[in-house]
Amino acid sequence: MADFLQLTVSGLSTGMIYALAAAGFVVIYKASDVINFTQGDLLLLGTYLIFFAVAQIGLPWGFGVLVTILLAIAAALAIERLVLRPLIGEPIISMIMVTIGLSSILRGLVNGIWGPSPRAFESFLPAGTVEIGPAVLSAGRLISIPIALGVLAALWLFFRHTRDGIAMRAIADDQQAALSMGISIPRVFGVAWGLAAASAAIGGIMLGNIVGVTPNVAAIGLHVFPVVILGGLDSIRGAVIGGAVIGLLEAYTGGYVGHGLNLVVPYVVLILVLMVRPYGLFGKEIIERV
Repeated sequence: MADFLQLTVSGLSTGMIYALAAAGFVVIYKASDVINFTQGDLLLLGTYLIFFAVAQIGLPWGFGVLVTILLAIAAALAIERLVLRPLIGEPIISMIMVTIGLSSILRGLVNGIWGPSPRAFESFLPAGTVEIGPAVLSAGRLISIPIALGVLAALWLFFRHTRDGIAMRAIADDQQAALSMGISIPRVFGVAWGLAAASAAIGGIMLGNIVGVTPNVAAIGLHVFPVVILGGLDSIRGAVIGGAVIGLLEAYTGGYVGHGLNLVVPYVVLILVLMVRPYGLFGKEIIERV
C-alpha cells in the first residue's frame, strides 16, 4: 500500500507537469491548427530561466518566478512575431516544420548559455516528507499537484469566459469567418503563444524544483505528444486527464515492472489511441463528406 501511494503521488505530480506543457500545445493548436514541436523546449527554457533568476541573479523566489514567466512569454512572442507571423496563410506543414527547427535552436541556445552539466538551486517547494498511513510522500510533489491544477483551471476559464479565449475558439472553427467579424488573427496568435510559454514555464519551474535543472528535461517534453493525443488536440480537460493517465502509467510500470518499460508505455498508448480514437478522449470529431 505504501508503494502504491508513493507511485501514485509521483505519477500524478509528473503527469500534471506533462499536462501544463500539453495545455500550451492545445492553446496553440486551438488558435492556429499548428502542431507546436517547441513546447517541450519551452519547458526546458523555463527550468533554466528559474535557475538564472534565483541562483545566478539572486532574486527572491516570488520575484524570480514572475521574471521567469515574463522572460518565457517574451521569448515566445519574439518567436511568433519574427518567425511564425510571416507564415500566416502559408501551408500548415510549413509552420510545423519551422517549429521543429525552432525546437533544435532553443535546445542549442540553452546548452550554449548554461552548458550540459546539471545545475542545482534551493527549492521553493517544501523539501520534507508527509506521512499518510504507512506511506512517506514527498511534500514537494504533493503540493505541485494542486498548483498545476490551479493553473490548468485558469486556462480553462480563460477559454470559456474571456474575449480572447472565445476569439481563439472562433478562429479554430473558421479563420475567414473570424476575420470577417473583426477578430485580429495575428493578435490572437500572439496571445496563444504567450499563454503556451507561461504554462510551459510554470511546468519548468516545478520540474526544476522536483528533479533539478538538467538538459534531460527536454526529453520529458516528448511525453507531451502521447498526452495530447490521448486527451485530444483541442481540449484543456483532455490535457489534464491525459497527463494524469500517462504519468500514472509511467509510475506504475516503472515501480512494478521496471526494465525501462515506463519509457515505452506512453508511446504504446499513443499508437493505440491513434488506431482506435484518433481525435482523443475529449477532442472534437471532425467528419468530412465529399
